[in-house]
Amino acid sequence: MQNRALAIIHDEHRSLGAVLHGLHFLVREAREKGTELDFKLIWAMLYYMDAFSRRLHDPREEALLFARLKERTHEADATLALLERQHAESAAHVQQLEQLLGQVEAGVPGSMEAFAQAVEAHTEAARQHMLLEEKTIIPLAKKTLTAEDWIEISDAFAGKDDPRFGAKPEHEFRDLFSRIVNLAPPPIGVGPTHSTAD
Repeated sequence: MQNRALAIIHDEHRSLGAVLHGLHFLVREAREKGTELDFKLIWAMLYYMDAFSRRLHDPREEALLFARLKERTHEADATLALLERQHAESAAHVQQLEQLLGQVEAGVPGSMEAFAQAVEAHTEAARQHMLLEEKTIIPLAKKTLTAEDWIEISDAFAGKDDPRFGAKPEHEFRDLFSRIVNLAPPPIGVGPTHSTAD
């Protein structure tokens, strides 16, 4: 059960990381080469980052993995508190990205540079956050949590036994991720090499 739970956590991190990488790549290309943003794709990426993290990934980490660790050891209390603060801050950062993207779409002077800088900062913060979880929290969990803990965590991360984390949200986000991949141009997706705005 431990391997199953950790595989799901790593998979969710990979999905979020792929969308973050794609967003950073597209914005950098637009900033450096002067190409127009594909707003439909960028909005989908921001929605995925916000809704997937806020509604599914972060709550499961806090209610299950983090909560069980706090019960079993105080070794990571400060790190867990930091990660929980970062979860809350991430939601605010994505809201800021949405506001800035709206300004870019409206043609507000200087908004593209502000949006690009905010994307860069958020991408790096999210990478460091996931790295801290994978290098510090997951190894401690593997060492500390019981078999019963892992059964509960695995079932919940797989969408069982908890109405907050059921099959419908999982299905919704899988579909959205697939749409992002299909909209995004190579090398980050399989969509057209030029946006419809070109």
